[in-house]
Amino acid sequence: MSRSTRTIPMNFKSMAQADVPQGRNGKHKEIVGKILSDLDQVQKGVALKVPLEHLAESKEKVRSALNRATRKSGRLVATASDDTFLYIWTETTARR
Repeated sequence: MSRSTRTIPMNFKSMAQADVPQGRNGKHKEIVGKILSDLDQVQKGVALKVPLEHLAESKEKVRSALNRATRKSGRLVATASDDTFLYIWTETTARR
C-alpha cells in the first residue's frame, strides 16, 4: 500500500458540529442561580444568610463560582462568612 492511500486510524470518535452541546452548566449553576434570584428580591442593605451545611461544595468554590457569574453580568456582590453561614449582599458602590 502506498503512503498516499493508507488510512490512519482515528483516535477519537467524531460527530457533526451542529450536534455539539453549547453553553456550560457547571456544578455550581443551581446554587449560584438561587443566590442571584434571591439577591434580586431583597432590599438594599439586606444580606442573604446561606447555611454552609446546604452547600454541596466548599464555600470557597461557591464564592468563586458566584464571583465569575457576577463579574460576567456586571453585578457588585460582596461576601463574608463565619463557621455556620455564608453571607452575600449586593454592593451599592465599589469598594476600594
